[in-house]
Amino acid sequence: MPGGRLTQPERQQIALGLADGLAYAEIARRLERPTSTVTREVLRNGGPTAYRADLAHRATEHRARRRRQPAPRGPEASPQPHGRDAESVRAYEETFTTVLMASGMPKMTARVMACLTLTDSGSLTASELARHLQVSPASISKAVAFLDSQGLVRRERDARRRERYVVDSDVWYQSMMASARAIAHLVEIAREGVGVLGPRTPAATRLENIARFADFVSESITRAAEQARAILHAQPEPEPAPHSEGLEPRSGEGAAVRSDG
Repeated sequence: MPGGRLTQPERQQIALGLADGLAYAEIARRLERPTSTVTREVLRNGGPTAYRADLAHRATEHRARRRRQPAPRGPEASPQPHGRDAESVRAYEETFTTVLMASGMPKMTARVMACLTLTDSGSLTASELARHLQVSPASISKAVAFLDSQGLVRRERDARRRERYVVDSDVWYQSMMASARAIAHLVEIAREGVGVLGPRTPAATRLENIARFADFVSESITRAAEQARAILHAQPEPEPAPHSEGLEPRSGEGAAVRSDG
């Protein structure tokens, strides 16, 4: 299986595969590359509908030149816990971030969410996030505020009354339920419009179709989220991993995202 960076001919094959409607896995098989390589390449460079081989190649060369420039070693270069390979973890974090962005999440918010999710504790201090991502505390605060509004992060305070933010399995359940409620509200408003526009008119029929579709989706999300939560909560909790080096909090700090003050 070939290794190293994708070549320009390989990127052209990816573009042709996307144009033919091939799945990432099939394109990767033809290139003899891991599916994750193709997925990351496409999502990083415009997504399946906007991917261009020449633009992707130039963007990759630009990123490579930037990486060759001297830069201070950040926490991402620290030894990883559990014998993980630091470069593989960094590459996967980038892939996970790109996928979150493709789902509609803003870039900095996606970076924060990926960083939190990929720690064993599921939480980090605000200073650890800012140091790892090499951004300002204000950027972290704004991203966390968005995640909190979407139900993806919950807030806690430690013994010293410092605020911290935690992502865990139940947070995704709460987020799905919030999404279902938002869709249910759309159903309510759409059906209100039917009365305003008059039954059996073309516009009212359109709104009713929207309401019926959204109602089905909302109920399906709620039902699936409840079932998944019941199944997952019935399973035994995994043993918590001990804190160690890397992104994990040092002894005495606590496992959380928190703002100083």
